[in-house]
Amino acid sequence: MRIISGTLKGKSINFLKNKNTRPLKDSVKESIFNILNHSNLIKTDIQNANILDLYSGVGSFGIESLSRNAKRVTFIEKDINASNILKENLKKLSIFQKSKIFTDKIENVLNRLEEKFNIFFLDPPFTDKNYFLNLELIKNRKIFEENHIVIIHREKRSKENFGNILHIVETKQYARSKIFFGKFI
Repeated sequence: MRIISGTLKGKSINFLKNKNTRPLKDSVKESIFNILNHSNLIKTDIQNANILDLYSGVGSFGIESLSRNAKRVTFIEKDINASNILKENLKKLSIFQKSKIFTDKIENVLNRLEEKFNIFFLDPPFTDKNYFLNLELIKNRKIFEENHIVIIHREKRSKENFGNILHIVETKQYARSKIFFGKFI
């Protein structure tokens, strides 16, 4: 797995693939960043953004964001093995100082966060539906900037209903993946 663009372009990222984690495919990641950079519907700029990367695994989305000049990324990953590889990746790439890592359940961390974020990236296991509770918690705690975007990676056959939590501004499908781009209501 490699970083696609930015100051760290071409550098490799160590990864872990097991039943709990799966790497975000490079083609899907590149499509997400193309939409962030070029969509008329999304007004959030990756440069200088404060990003919350939930279910972060080994951190491929957040690391790619830092390579593209995001200001800071807060990673939340409960799997200790994935979190340890994430720490190794950040240190190896000399970007550890631009990040915060929490190895804990997402809801535990969300209840302690005080800062606000511009970009939220959620890549929960495809069978996980509890991520709706985390979205509600983010919305209720108001830890988002006015100009923000929520990006959610799901399995293409999933039937998501974000109800009164998110307004979906764009949905894209790539092979087995479906990507939602939304804003808190």
